[in-house]
Amino acid sequence: MGHVGPLGRAIFRPRMILDLGPLRRHRNYRLLFIGQLVSFLGSMVSYVAVPVQVQALTQSQAIVGLLSGVQLVPLFVFGLWGGSVADALDRRRLMIVSEIVMCLGAVGLALNAALPRPSVAAVFAISFVMQAANAFHRPAMDALGQKLVTVPELPAASALGSLRGSVGAVAGPALGGWLVSAGGAFTGYAFDAATFAVAVLCVWQMRDLPPMEAESEAGWGSIVEGLRYAKTRPELVGTYVVDMVAMAFAFPIALYPSMSEGWGGADAAGYLFSAMPAGALVISIFSGRAKNLRRQGAAVVCAAALWGAFIVGFGLSSSLWVALGFLVLAGAADAVSGIYRMTIWNQTIPNTLRGRLAGVEMISYLSGPLLGNARAGAIAEATSNMLSVVSGGIICVVAVAGCAFILPAFWRYERPEAGESEPVVAG
Repeated sequence: MGHVGPLGRAIFRPRMILDLGPLRRHRNYRLLFIGQLVSFLGSMVSYVAVPVQVQALTQSQAIVGLLSGVQLVPLFVFGLWGGSVADALDRRRLMIVSEIVMCLGAVGLALNAALPRPSVAAVFAISFVMQAANAFHRPAMDALGQKLVTVPELPAASALGSLRGSVGAVAGPALGGWLVSAGGAFTGYAFDAATFAVAVLCVWQMRDLPPMEAESEAGWGSIVEGLRYAKTRPELVGTYVVDMVAMAFAFPIALYPSMSEGWGGADAAGYLFSAMPAGALVISIFSGRAKNLRRQGAAVVCAAALWGAFIVGFGLSSSLWVALGFLVLAGAADAVSGIYRMTIWNQTIPNTLRGRLAGVEMISYLSGPLLGNARAGAIAEATSNMLSVVSGGIICVVAVAGCAFILPAFWRYERPEAGESEPVVAG
């Protein structure tokens, strides 16, 4: 490699590269990772195929926008309930059932797309059912995954989860666009169904799982118990509040189509959509030292503030390439926040409550972007894209800094040393 200097040696130092230890050491975690990586890739293909098909069938942006709302409703309605069920039933079986339901949903979408006149109502109904199944699947997956690695491996597992999501977010839409262009929506949905089948097979192959430490009855009493626990843990409240504040004020994705018109149209829009996941992917790859940082609460706050600052830079950009650079940096900052939020959740939440709190987490990280897109669109309509993005980024930085003062225990939160937290049994 020649002379790379101190900076080069730091960059190429093996300890900085993504820690693959959990994948090498734990068969069950490896199966879970592979299955969810494949199925998320398929889900991102459908993420493109569904709105493209609805737009082609209706020629209505309003109906396409309504589709997003319909897909979010079951996550809000069933998110807490799914978490409660995940703490009451066998999580592996719950994942298998949820994946089968989503697989059948993808098959239904494919069959509908093959009709001479596909039904828009069927697309809406099936999308609703699939998202309802996901509201049970995600808490079960998070709760099960917590038990498959040891406590010191939790930061590495969080980074691997970020990598899984980043790869899907970067490659899935691109693959989806190609599949839909080559073979229509049917091809995209058929691919999604096949990936769900792979995920079911991987979960089915998991053996000798750690037993649930205690069982609770699913219901409102169980949900309230989880919410009460979260309320007593400032480090948990901090992760929810900071992420919601950051996304609600500085989430710019709704403005990409409009902003891309001055930078080349559809091609520019594709670059904009891929930029933040690309930044997150880079952080995931170079996350080997994530486990060494003690001040994890401060890391979440600082990363969220940097997210807002980079969004300000994006809003002020006059060049597409400068804008993409700021979005890559914003995605990297969000990935850092996400890695440490997931680590804090897994370090502090007893596995008996992990499903219920995963439901809360799912609602928190979905509601922020939803509110952020609504805010960005409304402000841009009344003023301009630049003012909407820049003002949101500035408010984000100020609001996140305010969270550090309002939640000092979260700001001071440090990762526990060995033996200080509830043990997590490896599988």
